[in-house]
Amino acid sequence: MKKNILLPVLLLLATLSAFAQKEWTLKSNKDGIKVFTRTDQNSGLKEIRVQCQVPATLSQMVALVMDVNAGKDWVYATKSSTLLKTVSPSELYYYSEVDMPWPLSNRDFIAHLIVSQHPQSHVVTIDGPTVGNYVAEKEDIVRVKRSSGKWTLSPVAENLVHVDYTLSVDPGGNIPIWLVNLFATKGPTETFRKLKTQITKPVYARVKLPYIVD
Repeated sequence: MKKNILLPVLLLLATLSAFAQKEWTLKSNKDGIKVFTRTDQNSGLKEIRVQCQVPATLSQMVALVMDVNAGKDWVYATKSSTLLKTVSPSELYYYSEVDMPWPLSNRDFIAHLIVSQHPQSHVVTIDGPTVGNYVAEKEDIVRVKRSSGKWTLSPVAENLVHVDYTLSVDPGGNIPIWLVNLFATKGPTETFRKLKTQITKPVYARVKLPYIVD
């Protein structure tokens, strides 16, 4: 009898745990940019989610994200961003160094960007997991080895895209809570404000990517 009761209880607890892990808390809502956070139950680290709408086409948005050499122009705290390898028009590897305030060491990472598009909905996904040892580590810079970013770009109307971006990252080393909170709220807001400006530059104005249906 006890076994019969125990099984549904365990299933209920597992369901509640999975549900709780999916909950996001709205931390900021400025200039149409919503920033959410949640705590990863396995690592205890903060995850970030950003939602906004950008007046652009899908091709323009993909072109901007894949233009990694320009990342320092709009991604918060980026000291450098450099293309390492182009696998195909929809796949690449790049290196980036993140500027941290003194006395913390800067962080760097190598990301692997892969673009895909759903054939019916035309929703575009850009996955960006890190690759820890793609290039040698540098002295006095902490290598970020565990990170996963994901862009979900949904067409809303002509020249209007809904952006849903999530990021889970282990920055490594000891970072004070106030700085974690700063990067979790100010960082995403500043990044997406600059993104909206960056997308208006002439280099993206007439972009039409052959592998993207707008």
